[in-house]
Amino acid sequence: MEHVQAYPPPAVPSAYPPLATRVSVIGPQYCYPQPIDLVVLRKVLTISEGKFAVTDIYGNIMFKTKGKFFSIHDRRLLTDAAGNPVCTLRHKIMTVHDRWQVFRGESTEEKDLIFTAKRSSMIQLKTKLHVFLATNPKEDVCDFRMEGSWLERSCFIYSGERNTILAQMHKKHSVESEFLGKDKFMVTVYPNVDYAFVVALIAILDGINNDDDFE
Repeated sequence: MEHVQAYPPPAVPSAYPPLATRVSVIGPQYCYPQPIDLVVLRKVLTISEGKFAVTDIYGNIMFKTKGKFFSIHDRRLLTDAAGNPVCTLRHKIMTVHDRWQVFRGESTEEKDLIFTAKRSSMIQLKTKLHVFLATNPKEDVCDFRMEGSWLERSCFIYSGERNTILAQMHKKHSVESEFLGKDKFMVTVYPNVDYAFVVALIAILDGINNDDDFE
């Protein structure tokens, strides 16, 4: 039986400085004044729907997915541990830069659009996603960006075009990380950053790079 973790998750002692302003995209309830370490699990056979889940460092489920990206509806629902909908991820097929849209709850209506993410170019040696909030329809300058290497599980999420780091994906060298295989890795979310937003971006990146896993 899986554990249900109440918010906020346990803080991780760290020297990461808090941002001057809170970064709330999906909701302020997901912003915590301390850094948070999350464990991302892919191909989770114990999750009845979907193959993607996120736990805290103690193994308590925090987020999981329902549905498949490449289903007839081409969308996936991100829920909290209790199964409450957080946001819907939708892949827009036949777009030049592999565009993804994220909506509130189970909606896919334009009025509930939170943000859009797309690859900066179709041919990429390294990961580079540009993220645009729904309040930025012109998309001249990205609100957030993700860069790094998915293969090495080393990616960073930045604020806009600046180099202010909001979160980072990594293989953490610690006792518990010895048990992390290729389908498990860690993400550190910096203080005052919306960790549900970070999880949604990781889920999109997982879908882009592992299309065959979502047949």
